[in-house]
Amino acid sequence: MKLTDHFKPVRSMTTDDIRNVLNDHQPEDYNLVDVRQPQEYEQAHLPGARLIPLSELAGRLGELDPNKLTIAY
Repeated sequence: MKLTDHFKPVRSMTTDDIRNVLNDHQPEDYNLVDVRQPQEYEQAHLPGARLIPLSELAGRLGELDPNKLTIAY
């Protein structure tokens, strides 16, 4: 799989949009990815978020289900 297989052009989501997705769907319905550094993740992260630092993202795309909505922050 290539990076472009997972990340196609999409609109940006507001915090309200994200809140609605998290409230209206089960965690198994989407990929929630925290792309910050481990220290930042440890300080605070959204419940259910998977830590994949941006520098590792290309090599770890296989961990994400390409058929689900992916929310990265």
